Amino acid sequence: MAVLRAPSADRYGPVVDGLVAGGVREIELTLTTPGTLDAVSHLRADVGDVARIGVGMVTDGVLARAALDAGAQFLVTPGVVRGAAELAREHGVPVIMGALTPTEVMTATASGADLVKIFPASAVGAEYLGQLRGLFPDLRAVPSVGFGAAEARAWLAAGAAADSMGGPLIGDALNGGSLRTLTDRMRRLAEEIGEDVIT
Repeated sequence: MAVLRAPSADRYGPVVDGLVAGGVREIELTLTTPGTLDAVSHLRADVGDVARIGVGMVTDGVLARAALDAGAQFLVTPGVVRGAAELAREHGVPVIMGALTPTEVMTATASGADLVKIFPASAVGAEYLGQLRGLFPDLRAVPSVGFGAAEARAWLAAGAAADSMGGPLIGDALNGGSLRTLTDRMRRLAEEIGEDVIT
């Protein structure tokens, strides 16, 4: 899953096109980017059924509703947000809820998270997920923040359902960098960690 944090939402379009061309099928737009909610429906129309557009940094029920009304196909929260899970369930949309400690993992799962975002993943490393899965063998985890291709492979080997990557994947594409380089980087990542893990 590619995570986009841009100076403004008008930077999204070409980068989303480059990501989709490179094989990415799940794209998270963050609410820290001005204009994100206005961009969701346009981007969904552009990518069609090839990729899903979700909204991240959903911190309460009000933002969850706004994201769903805008057309978000999944929600991502930085921590446990019960209201987001309830609304997502009503709309038939999955929610990826942030957690780090065993208590937070239990709370996120009990609150209706479809997947649990291990955040910040770089603070604990892939070995940590192996330990968590010893406690929670059915945990569907998505590590997020602060790792590149080598670590992505390690997280998947430890049992991650998917990887969530921002800066190391996107590079400078949201600030005018080469979109061709972005697409090439995505294709190389797919080759390095296996195309089946970019979903």
